[in-house]
Amino acid sequence: MSVFQRLVANLQKFLGINRIYQIKLMHERVQQLLHLISEAVSKRDVRNYQKMKLEEALCVAIERGHVEYVTHFLRSFSYHILDVENQKSQSPFQIASECRQYNVYNLLCEFIRKLDKDGLDKSEYGLHSDKLKKTVEHRDNLGNNMLHTVARITPLSQIDHIQGATLQMQRELQWFKEVESIAEPKDCESVNKDNMTPRKVFKENHKELGKEAEKSMKETATSCTVVGALIVTIMFAAAFTIPGENDKNDEKTNLPIFLTNKVFTTFIVSDAISLFSSTTSVIMFLGILTSRYSEDDFYKSLPTKMIIGLFTLFLSIATMMIVFSCGLYIMLDGKSSIVIPSILFASVPVASFIWMQFSLLVELFISTFGRGVFDRKQKTLF
Repeated sequence: MSVFQRLVANLQKFLGINRIYQIKLMHERVQQLLHLISEAVSKRDVRNYQKMKLEEALCVAIERGHVEYVTHFLRSFSYHILDVENQKSQSPFQIASECRQYNVYNLLCEFIRKLDKDGLDKSEYGLHSDKLKKTVEHRDNLGNNMLHTVARITPLSQIDHIQGATLQMQRELQWFKEVESIAEPKDCESVNKDNMTPRKVFKENHKELGKEAEKSMKETATSCTVVGALIVTIMFAAAFTIPGENDKNDEKTNLPIFLTNKVFTTFIVSDAISLFSSTTSVIMFLGILTSRYSEDDFYKSLPTKMIIGLFTLFLSIATMMIVFSCGLYIMLDGKSSIVIPSILFASVPVASFIWMQFSLLVELFISTFGRGVFDRKQKTLF
């Protein structure tokens, strides 16, 4: 191997190109294997042992969220997907719900909808079919229907990747309400072998997560309330402490001599925005602190208040720094050697807030007002 080839090989290794190539190669081989398995399954001479193993493989694929794997099987199964069960007597729908695999859940919803063209209701997305409702009714060996399953947090429930207990609690409520929306009223009130309804199972299993979410929101709200109250005090005082001198030649009005200055106008407008936004943030955070903290409050009420509170607090901090910069510019008469470094330092609090809290604000907004994980308007796979 020449020096140039060694250099290229080392560069590829350093950039991770070889690793990406190996991952792509493995993916391509798996796709080829899935195609061969699908062809074998499509032939109707599959033995019972092989069929059992294929069902077991399908359950594992659903549990781990392998959408491509599940799609290949759904296209090729010669027997009904609703007849498949794991060792707990759970249906594929229950497995996807327990493991919080929303991609597989949406895929199975679409597949069952295709199977039940005659039983569809006139709902917005045509998903509330008779077969779908019967799938929700299915019970495992503990007497749990699908609502009981989604109401429980198990080691298979993958929620650790979600940032913070508040978002975790909200996502759990979204899962429960999603399944509840396609369930019959009698399924919502049915009891399992422990004589517990789905709502009671949800309350018992999410007690600790609810306490963590409540503690997290109260700590954030308390800290932000203190900051917001300080900004209200400072901005209120700044509104009546005009930088510069008043016009002593006009004894009647005695207005500030910078009244017609654009920088002074920016100072006043920014001060007003900062005062009103910080007041709004304090009100929102006080609303969070005085909330009941029931399970349903984490669905939209508390996240919405947190979003408004964080956004208005961010706006008040940013405009407060503008007020400081404008006041400094007016007082120093635009001396760039002092004003420019001071303005740059004034941007540090804004950048710090973005670094620490902006990601939470974005996640909360997407989770609360985004299209969500149960998006029905996705590409058809069948």
